[in-house]
Amino acid sequence: MQKITDFEGLHNLRLLLQEQTFREQDHRIRICCGTACVASGAKKLVNSIEDESKNQGLDVELVQTGCQGFCQQGPVMKVEPLGYYYQKVKESDTEELLTNTFSAGFPVRKLLYRDSIMQEPYEIMEELPFYKKQIRVALRNNGRIDPLNINHYIAVGGYSALSKILSSMTPKEVLDEVDKANLRGRGGAGFPAGRKWRHTDSDPSPIKLVIANGDEGDPGAFMDRSIMEGDPHGLIEGMLICAYAIKAQYGFIYVRHEYPLAVQHLIHAIRDAEKLGFLGENILGTDFTFHLDIREGAGAFVCGESTALVASIEGERGFPRPRPPRLSEQGGGAWGYPSNLNNIETYACIPPIIENGADWFTSIGTKGSPGTKVFALTGKVVNTGLVEVPMGITLREIIFEIGGGIIGGKKFKAVQTGGPSGGCLPENLLDLEVDFDTLWEAGSMMGSGGMVVLDEETCMVDVAKFFLSFTQSESCGKCPPCRIGTYQMLEILEKITSGNGEPGDIEQLETLSNHVVDASLCGLGQGAPNPVLSTLKYFREEYEEHVHDKFCRAKVCNGLGTYTIDHIECFLCGLCKQACAFDAVKETRKTFFIDQDLCTKCTACYTACPIDAVKISKSMAAAKVEVS
Repeated sequence: MQKITDFEGLHNLRLLLQEQTFREQDHRIRICCGTACVASGAKKLVNSIEDESKNQGLDVELVQTGCQGFCQQGPVMKVEPLGYYYQKVKESDTEELLTNTFSAGFPVRKLLYRDSIMQEPYEIMEELPFYKKQIRVALRNNGRIDPLNINHYIAVGGYSALSKILSSMTPKEVLDEVDKANLRGRGGAGFPAGRKWRHTDSDPSPIKLVIANGDEGDPGAFMDRSIMEGDPHGLIEGMLICAYAIKAQYGFIYVRHEYPLAVQHLIHAIRDAEKLGFLGENILGTDFTFHLDIREGAGAFVCGESTALVASIEGERGFPRPRPPRLSEQGGGAWGYPSNLNNIETYACIPPIIENGADWFTSIGTKGSPGTKVFALTGKVVNTGLVEVPMGITLREIIFEIGGGIIGGKKFKAVQTGGPSGGCLPENLLDLEVDFDTLWEAGSMMGSGGMVVLDEETCMVDVAKFFLSFTQSESCGKCPPCRIGTYQMLEILEKITSGNGEPGDIEQLETLSNHVVDASLCGLGQGAPNPVLSTLKYFREEYEEHVHDKFCRAKVCNGLGTYTIDHIECFLCGLCKQACAFDAVKETRKTFFIDQDLCTKCTACYTACPIDAVKISKSMAAAKVEVS
């Protein structure tokens, strides 16, 4: 690689690469090699395609891209120039795939996606309902380029935004453009990036830092990971633009240790960027200098909080610090230097904003929340994966159009947004527009972009307990409200879900939740009660049933309800008796029944019954109270 020393050199290289790299007539397969597809066998498939193409004498270019989004259907691939989109491809499909697609020119129909067996398959990626309403800004290069090939990034316009600001924009003009775009932080808080950058820029310190938060500790979240894996240069360019705007010289990407592929791709990208002159001294022949390094975190959820993250970068234990001073002020950032901290997705949005202009960005989304947002769509939804949608889209559109509805045709119950610190929203809010402000007003939050869909078989009290147990175990323990308060809240939830709830427990839980929100030092403690408060707000009747009726309508909480066997439905298979560890299921010559004195209400018999002959009803004590 030869170092690029001026803007003309970058322009000429781009023209050359555009001509050589992605020619229309080439046989090309863009195969997803993100973490999810690799887990489904993508790397073995790559080797198989390479071997088979040699056997058939075909010149096939394999582009190993980042995550293409449709993770549930992986490995997925796009075949060019015909544009066929294949899913769930196996090694055994390789010969047929190459012969049909490239030699004969028609698709392998069994590899095309279809909504149901009765419907015609979709041939083109953009036709799939999963992709139809998506607009890709942060993920614009995922699925297009090889993240380990810097030439691919340059060929699709990479580093042109950097060239633009260095050749024709002052730092103030860059700040004005980001301000005008009203890009709000995609890490969850939604604070305007332009205002944060200005605050850091206003500090007179001669040394400033740019930090990218790639910790992403939310369970089930993989938005930032996919950008780091699939488009590391997009992140680097965004950080370079920020550094130029605030006059910073050094930067750090903080990545959790559990993201080895992301770390590997970032190291490779930084090395290539240094060789070509996009990082280091006198970038593109100017006096702009910026050095970038990686810091790996140990996987503590609290290190997603800004001051704890900075402590971890410094080599200290990840404890939050009181503010002021803020990170953007002298004495508040890493090693005391003013530091600008944004999450990965925020930086990834910067290059297209600079290149296309703030007006282009604000034309997408809503007035208060312009642009797009990446979500990890998971849970009881048909199509799980990574989606990038315009702000203002409704929950219904995401879940039922992009996501394909609820698995098994079951009834939708709730959607949890914002990770473990988010809230649960019920069915009557499905038409809520998704943006920072509306979600917050509804009792939830955008968060980093987790979206978990729940169906009718989900117990909302159990869901609140699950998320609270995560945040409680991840508490650093520095402040008593979070350390003690979340523990006491979890004890009450354990009590309620085990059938030992008492009158007054719900009110005590609510009071404790509000105290933890008001008194905790950092965002972890302040957000930990959100799942509890939102489920109390929208699903309070389920809490009441657990406490007063000793009954879980979703039938997932042990120790609740009365277990009986319907003699008419039962066909005497005996599986319930085999499953019972306490010998509570008794057998007579013509029937099975449950001895209530021995039954521990563990749900084993209920789960084992293949025809739902085991019934769970309100406890006998609660039923007697109702009758009286």
